[in-house]
Amino acid sequence: MLLLNLVLAIVWVAVTGSASLHNLVFGFVIGAISVALVRHQLGGTGYFSRARRVTALFLVFLYDLMKSAWSVAKLVCSPRMEVKPGILRFELSLEKDFEIVLLANMITLTPGTLTVDVSDDKKYLYIHAIDCSDPDGIRRDIANGFEKKIREAFA
Repeated sequence: MLLLNLVLAIVWVAVTGSASLHNLVFGFVIGAISVALVRHQLGGTGYFSRARRVTALFLVFLYDLMKSAWSVAKLVCSPRMEVKPGILRFELSLEKDFEIVLLANMITLTPGTLTVDVSDDKKYLYIHAIDCSDPDGIRRDIANGFEKKIREAFA
């Protein structure tokens, strides 16, 4: 849908004969309205709602990034590091390769965790956690956080 909107904006610029930034933006707005009016006939969902869901995913990622960075900083600065590192197996509910790779990268980019491997059947992620004293809690956090938001954003 976004591609169609961009094409409509470029067509607008060509038809009006004015290649200014203001005219392109105006054409983009008119194209967005046009696409919104006919999106049901095209069989797609509105990309504004998808943009909202992708933004929600990004905000969840930023929140978890800050929370885990703080946790790791506290852990490193504490006089006694009482951690139990380990590798846990996370059962995936995602099926598309793009979604699995996105989840694996989000886990790896979060301090304290690292995606080690994906099973050959793409049903499990193997994750190393700096503190694996509560593996079920880690699984629950991933399932209710990143995985849920990825599923909503790209459904």
